[in-house]
Amino acid sequence: MRVKMILPALTEAISPYFRPIKYSLFPPLGLATLAGYLDEDDQVTIQDEHVEKLDLYDNPDLVVIQVYITSAYRAYELADHYRAKGIYVALGGLHVTSLPDEAAQHADSIFLGPGEDIWPAFLSDYRQGRAAKVYTSKVRTLVGIPKIRRDLIKRNLYLVPNSIVVSRGCPHVCDFCYKEAFFKGGKSFYTQQVDDALAEINRLPGRHLYFLDDHLFGNPRFAEALFDGMKGMGRLWQAAGTVQAALRPGLLEKAVESGLRSLFVGFETLSTSNLQEQHKYQNLNRDYCAAIQRLHDQGVMVNGSFVFGMDDDDETVFDRTVEWAIKQGIETATFHILTPYPTTALYERMAQQGRLLHSNWDLYDTRHVVYRPAKLAPDALEAGYWRAYRNFYRWGSIFQGAWTKARWNDRLRHMAYATGWKKFEPAWDMIIKAKRASSMLPVLETILSSFGRRVSH
Repeated sequence: MRVKMILPALTEAISPYFRPIKYSLFPPLGLATLAGYLDEDDQVTIQDEHVEKLDLYDNPDLVVIQVYITSAYRAYELADHYRAKGIYVALGGLHVTSLPDEAAQHADSIFLGPGEDIWPAFLSDYRQGRAAKVYTSKVRTLVGIPKIRRDLIKRNLYLVPNSIVVSRGCPHVCDFCYKEAFFKGGKSFYTQQVDDALAEINRLPGRHLYFLDDHLFGNPRFAEALFDGMKGMGRLWQAAGTVQAALRPGLLEKAVESGLRSLFVGFETLSTSNLQEQHKYQNLNRDYCAAIQRLHDQGVMVNGSFVFGMDDDDETVFDRTVEWAIKQGIETATFHILTPYPTTALYERMAQQGRLLHSNWDLYDTRHVVYRPAKLAPDALEAGYWRAYRNFYRWGSIFQGAWTKARWNDRLRHMAYATGWKKFEPAWDMIIKAKRASSMLPVLETILSSFGRRVSH
């Protein structure tokens, strides 16, 4: 059987504001995971439109497309193209699970929820010529899943080819998060067995890893066992975690000992009212400053995530947030405009209040305002969002943030990481066009390897 798997380009990845490096970071790990379920004699290819031009003149037996909200229209276009040629098309992913009736118009089969149980069931039915229209996930387990088909990943096209996921979902329930819709009908957070996770890590070449888990620290017992198993491997790794996880005694230390050097932290807002409104209770009554200091004392860089446009936000939120992040010495920051994704609690609430402006999924990219804010005009919210990025990554801001560090080494690493991420766009463009993104991995490892040294007090 000839199988083609496609990750269509997100709308923001082909816009005038396209940053090639951002969309050349990670390979399509989800598709490579599904490919592991195919038979040895199946011919399978994976194409990622972010880093390569799609071949649309082929004639596979089966086309599988992963759909996100801002790639939905492109995914449907590709699906319609192949179906017009008489080729069987299956669609899955977050957007398909959220809006199955919409997706079903463009597919022969759709998958709702995680694929560990429904994808093998579909393959069995498809080979027997009796595939169903809809497959809905009910069984949630990562026990016994096959090895990821990393041989199908074009490693040279990605800065971080060693991406890995050892859990699914998140134990927290925030109103704006897509997760609850995707995992509806079963467990919304579960992990691999520790030994299986360590075996997958051992398969990866080089030193650097990036855990793409929504919350790697979500099960502290699993996380501690994983970090204990990784100790001595000589790895350098990055991941996402919460303020709560950073403050948990002992857990961060184990992570650092196993190679943690950079953590994406969802601060989201400095407003207690906003946290309560969005049911982000895990951040309530947490000392953000203490969490950042604790991470920095352990030599861990911080990528802070912030969301603008919650109901307590006014015109002052942008400058206040940026000023606070700079004073805390956060190395990099990611800003978002609040976006009500379909079927989330936030979406349902805004729909009931008549605040949604449209359903043009191309603009649901966290950079456009698609609802009526409570205390801001839509254009003011968008302007503030862009101003926050400009102000945080100004040279003066980078130097100011770096100078919150006590040691020269830490100051230099701060500047290297922040400027490398935002200031060298022409260089990144040239490297990516030459299909040499992975050649910059040693530079990233050099920066990361200089962190993780505890400050003496």
